[in-house]
Amino acid sequence: MYADTLNAISTLRAAGEDLFITSQNLIEFWRSATRPAQRNGLGLTTAEARTELERLEGLFLVLPDVPEIYLEWKRLILQYGVVGVNVHDARLVASMLVHSLTHILTFNVRDFNRYASEITAMNPNGWHASWFTQ
Repeated sequence: MYADTLNAISTLRAAGEDLFITSQNLIEFWRSATRPAQRNGLGLTTAEARTELERLEGLFLVLPDVPEIYLEWKRLILQYGVVGVNVHDARLVASMLVHSLTHILTFNVRDFNRYASEITAMNPNGWHASWFTQ
């Protein structure tokens, strides 16, 4: 998955696209990075996780958290009947909509299908530049 991700990011950067992440992405990274490997984490020390966190902050533009995201998130969860762990995906979509972004790069395209009328979820697996221009 790493090679597919790098290829997609490289292709988008070469096309002059800006790439964004949210504070939620960074928070979820920290959770997984510092969780012990025996509990399905990366088992990084806080120093190692900090290095990676700062690297991610340097590679991508971090979208600001603004109050409008909550209102958009609330609209989405009520409109689409979102429950459980899927509320996190709804927050990513809310952030995208508030910041006028249209595409999300994810290996979990199925999790974003319910929002297909509002955003486009794209899988980096087998990425091809023409996918983005469709």
